[in-house]
This record gives sequence, structure tokens and C-alpha cells, in this order.
Amino acid sequence: MPALSIAQARDVITRYSEINNEANAERDRRLLDTVEDGPLYAMSLSDYTETEGLPAKDRKPYKAWSYDITSAKLYIPRLADGQEGWFAAALSSEKGKAPSRLAVFAERPQHERWEMVSVVDLDSQKLPDVALDREGYATAVAANDNKHLAADVLRTAVLDNFATGGTNSGSKVFAPTKASKQQIKVHDETGTRFGNQGTTVFDAADNRYNDAYALKTADGGALILFSHTHTQTDSVAHSGLQINPGKDDRAWLHDVPRTSIRYTFVCNDAATVPSKAEPSRLIGYTCARTDASGPPVPSWSDRA
Repeated sequence: MPALSIAQARDVITRYSEINNEANAERDRRLLDTVEDGPLYAMSLSDYTETEGLPAKDRKPYKAWSYDITSAKLYIPRLADGQEGWFAAALSSEKGKAPSRLAVFAERPQHERWEMVSVVDLDSQKLPDVALDREGYATAVAANDNKHLAADVLRTAVLDNFATGGTNSGSKVFAPTKASKQQIKVHDETGTRFGNQGTTVFDAADNRYNDAYALKTADGGALILFSHTHTQTDSVAHSGLQINPGKDDRAWLHDVPRTSIRYTFVCNDAATVPSKAEPSRLIGYTCARTDASGPPVPSWSDRA
């Protein structure tokens, strides 16, 4: 059985856009919680928090938007009995433009509603070739059903791209793509930007969002949508130096100079896995900083 009809899925997306705009205009966390869940909700809350840390004059006025239903491509899986309902959609937030992001909506039976749980900006407008049956429905596959298709393997490889520049598993699991190269670039450039004045270390963090969603692709492989959490720790090289938080960090760090800052990022990732034993392709990822903390420089600690 499909999780829902194509018409119902379009209604879910329309409702999401309407309520998301209403919530964002007032940064209404409770209202947003009726249409978002999981990693996406955590990312949206961090955006609210970051905005509230800025002086009113620095806050950008909110601009309403909506997903273009006419260009949306729906990937609604047929599910086995007892499987929780979900579907994916390739979406564009501009009318007339091809979809450039992949979203996942999950059914929340206890609340009798559907909520968006993740969204990934894709590298390109070439969408993954999801297999559809004669009625236009997709086939769900288990995201962790074997070592080759395991979302956990992909997640570990993504974390390695950030932590080591892909030295361990990242470059083995993934073929070079714009997305995987960008993660490695973040590691390489961020890790050296302080020169001899400080260091930056990326690491895996406790990940609350282990749900993964997979659809069969036309080549017999799978499209897998998953999430990860990582940290970035910036530290000064020796006493006497300090890191001055930027204005976007104000909500968490309150303009107080620090000797080190540990940022936490929640991210959504999308990858295609071939049916043969070949490298997977990371086709997009989207991250949001959800926390920042660190010890103040001694002079500030003394003042406190």
C-alpha cells in the first residue's frame, strides 16, 4: 500500500508551506512543531535562536515563500504492513524553476498529521533516478539492510570527510562529487585558517537523529536520506590569545571572548548507492549550527 495518494501528498506540502510561513513570521516554536520534526525542527529552532541573538536592527525582515507544487516530483513508497508512513519530494521554492532540494515527510499517527523531518539542498538539478511503478509509486528499501546499503556506513564516511578530509572511510565510500569535495574543503580550509595562532578539530557528536529513508533507484541501487551531527572545536594556540565570537554566535556566546569554542552542527545528507560494489555518491547535504559554547578568557571569568 502507498503511504498516501499523490493528491494527499501535494496537500501535505501545501499545508507545510502555509504553516511554516506563519510560524517563521513570529518565530512560533509551538506552531512550527506541528509541521516539522526530527533534525529539520532542530535546525529551524537554531535559526530562530540565532536571529533572536541579533539586535532588532540587524534582523532581516521575514519574506514569505512556498514550495511550487506544479514542479514538485513525488516519491511515495509502497509500504509493508506496519511500516510507518513517509514520502520524499523533490521541491523548488521558486515558481518555474526545476526542483533543487529533497525533502522527507513522515507520518505522526499519534498527532494525526504529517511533518517534514529533513530537507537537503542538492548539488545539481539532475534528480536521482528513483524507480516508479505504473501508478507512479516508489519502492521503499531498508536503509540498513546490508553493509553495502547501510546508512550507518554513509554517515560514518560523511563524518570522516569533516574529521580527516576523507582519509579513512570518506574517500573509500564516496566517489568524488561536489558535495563530498565541499565537506573535505570545509575540513581543509577551516582546519588551517588560524595558522599558528590556533587549531580547529572536527569530530562526530552524539546523533539523536538516526532515522534513515531509502528508495529503490532504476539501476537497482538506492537513494538514501539520512542525518548526522558533528562538532567543530576552535582553540587558541597559547594563553594570551582569544577568539572573538561573530554576531551570528551572539545568541550562544554573548559577545564574550573565548579561549575555545565548540560548535555543534546538525546536518541532513542525501546519497545514491549503486547496486554493484562501487562507491556511493553524496549528492547533497545541508547543515545548521545548533549550539556553541566554550570557556571565557580569564579576564572575563575574573569579572564574572
